[in-house]
Amino acid sequence: MLSNATASLQFKKWIARCNDAERVDLDKLDKSQIEDAFYRELAFGTGGLRGKLGFGPNRLNDYTVGKATQGLADYLNQYFDNPTVVLCRDTRHGSERFVRRTAEVLAGNGIKSYLFERVEPTPALSFAVRELGCSAGVNITASHNPAAYNGYKVYGADGCQITVEAAEAIQAAIDSVDCFDGVKDMPFENALDEGFVRWVPESVLDRYIEETLGVSSGEDCSALRIVYTPLHGVGLECVSRVLEGIGVADVATVDEQCIRDGEFPTCPYPNPEVREALELGLDYCDRVRPDLLLATDPDTDRVGIAVPHAGEYKLLTGNEVGLLLLDFLASKESETGVDMAREVACTTIVSAPMADDIARTRGFELRRTLTGFKFIGEQVGVLESEGREGDFLMGFEESYGYLAGTSVRDKDAVVASMLICELAAHWKKLGLDLYEAMEHLYETYGFWSSALLGQAYEGPEGASDMAAMMSGLREHAPENIGGTAVAERIDYAQGAPMPVVNPTDEPQCLPEADVLEFRLADGSRVLFRPSGTEPKAKAYVFAKGADRAESEAKLAALVADAKSILGGTR
Repeated sequence: MLSNATASLQFKKWIARCNDAERVDLDKLDKSQIEDAFYRELAFGTGGLRGKLGFGPNRLNDYTVGKATQGLADYLNQYFDNPTVVLCRDTRHGSERFVRRTAEVLAGNGIKSYLFERVEPTPALSFAVRELGCSAGVNITASHNPAAYNGYKVYGADGCQITVEAAEAIQAAIDSVDCFDGVKDMPFENALDEGFVRWVPESVLDRYIEETLGVSSGEDCSALRIVYTPLHGVGLECVSRVLEGIGVADVATVDEQCIRDGEFPTCPYPNPEVREALELGLDYCDRVRPDLLLATDPDTDRVGIAVPHAGEYKLLTGNEVGLLLLDFLASKESETGVDMAREVACTTIVSAPMADDIARTRGFELRRTLTGFKFIGEQVGVLESEGREGDFLMGFEESYGYLAGTSVRDKDAVVASMLICELAAHWKKLGLDLYEAMEHLYETYGFWSSALLGQAYEGPEGASDMAAMMSGLREHAPENIGGTAVAERIDYAQGAPMPVVNPTDEPQCLPEADVLEFRLADGSRVLFRPSGTEPKAKAYVFAKGADRAESEAKLAALVADAKSILGGTR
């Protein structure tokens, strides 16, 4: 980590070492831009790297990608014999250049890589790592961030995003690399000629689609009408193949957003959690009147939906879709006569509390992991090691990520799109749209309202200010939030037992995490944590009431206090 005082020295170093074209761009930066781009290095975590494009150690560029790859290569050569890596990219600015740069540095270190010939979804990379028996995977993507961002997402040999321990070891290796003099590489064409770069066989993608279709519930979807948008990303090919595979023939695509464009011209923030990203799709819905709008994010690991109800299209939250899928898949499994006590579903500590109630009623085990889908993927691996891989029911997180089946170990918007269609077809046969189906769950399990809050902590002082906020919350924990008494405080910083409903064994211990959870006397919950991918702190607020009005009133009071806490003013 670099200090503010050394930013100018780093800037001078880059000016001296960059080429003439890069130097012209560096000369255009003003003082504040120089401070932000040079005051620190991008941190490598369990999600790899993510940051704005540009020059400097706090930006994604050829130098920082090269340095990260050199560190990854050193790590792989230390811990694996003859390591291999799968490489993938999305449609973002710089993605094709960065994925080739990654292959060049791996080749320079004697490591072979398999490269997807065209853009493909993140879950296809997760699948390919295990299918090809590789040591790691790298996807050049910033997921749902705006166009100014890109990222370097790293996967382990198990198809999950890397563990905390692996991330720390790779970071240590990266720290010893000079981005100008310490990176070994081989020109891409030479690497291709010498066999250090190979193309991923088309059969691997075919197998991914086959495995996805193998998770189908079997619902007849032939009567469904769908509008689909990939939000200028990579989802069109795989989602279209899977929808065709389950018999959805009436699919209208949002043509403007089928254009692969890293500028995201029709949705500056291409996040299906945000209504603005879905506006063009909703316009199509007004004309086509489908049963369902599906919107996948640029790297196709998240999916958002809208459904018709009372003459308009309503968006469902990630929690609501996760709960509907959980109840639907549990019901389907129960109908087959399996022992539901052996079935295991996973969600996170910041996802919908109603999942606990569904698990108790349906009789399956529900495990809550830390935030980050890699932890859900790891639980699939735990079941596999116990010979119980087939007992995995599904996993979901509040940020529109879902997984069923075990061939992928990350959130997967392709399999989720398929299952959401089957979910919609199921309820349509019963005469209900998915909004009404969710109302049915609320009436069955209790009314919950939720909110996700974010407080930005940007610039050189942002990280320390955010740490001070979390420290202050620990030292001066509130006795009540929103006028409701705090019944229990859980600090995950020292590790904590995994929250489990219907456990079949001793609960696992969660890794240490900078998260504070407050469980209130009425069952409501509020959790605080720094984001792992953005310079912001987040609060997850859940309020339970006897009806919608009561839950929303409680939520408003909790949100007001949570905002004050995030801003350090309470």
